[in-house]
Amino acid sequence: MQSLLIENSTDLINFSSLIIRLFIGVCFVVHGLGKLGIVGSGNMQGFEGWLKSLGLPFAALQARMAMLCEIVGGVMITLGLFTRVGALLCFAIMIVAALIGHKGGGYLITNNPPGNEYTLNLAAILMVIILLGPGVYSLDALLF
Repeated sequence: MQSLLIENSTDLINFSSLIIRLFIGVCFVVHGLGKLGIVGSGNMQGFEGWLKSLGLPFAALQARMAMLCEIVGGVMITLGLFTRVGALLCFAIMIVAALIGHKGGGYLITNNPPGNEYTLNLAAILMVIILLGPGVYSLDALLF
């Protein structure tokens, strides 16, 4: 019983790294594609307008950089190729989103304005990926 509750193995950690990478990496790719209007109801014009409404300078550039970081970082995480770099890119986007985009909304995403619950939880998951690394089921492990 004790082994079920507290013991771990390298195999379980590597499999856990794979699962978290696949789900979170795809999540970021989908968010980036949403900013391009490919999935969901959003588009770059709407995202850029929202950033302008927050008073951010160079909103057009920042919108495109966020989209690029989400797509490229998400692909890197999903494939396990330069995993920590991809996770760091996405982590930076989530911290900015939490501090600026969801400022004044409190914690819950259901608040009005929406809180930073989602962005902070994604940032925490990304930090776990940064700390754990890609695991053996990754291109990083295969190539390096």
